[in-house]
Amino acid sequence: MDAKDFMDYDNWVVVGDVENNDKYASKILAKFSDHGYNVSGVNPRSTVEYGYKSIKEVPYEVEAIDLCINPKSGIEVIKEAKDLGIKHVLIQPGAESPEILSYCKDNGIEAVEGCALVALS
Repeated sequence: MDAKDFMDYDNWVVVGDVENNDKYASKILAKFSDHGYNVSGVNPRSTVEYGYKSIKEVPYEVEAIDLCINPKSGIEVIKEAKDLGIKHVLIQPGAESPEILSYCKDNGIEAVEGCALVALS
């Protein structure tokens, strides 16, 4: 499976600096939205009063995560995803780590390394 195959899922979260329009997470969030996906942004380090700090806060059943965050923070997001039963994660370049990939493999989470912006083009 590759990133394009993940585009069959309808309910997404993009995890990263989704509040900063100059960051890829924000651009990915906008691209998903422009293509009609049900998508929300999650920024664990958010200091603003809107948005979500955790995927646990998202008010719908998430099918897939777009991980666009430092791998040190990303592993915690993946552990939370496992607890929520989320089985699909698209890992953006720079967000991958051997620990994340191993955790996904060991816990039945399908992880694909790829770029959502390319897959949605």
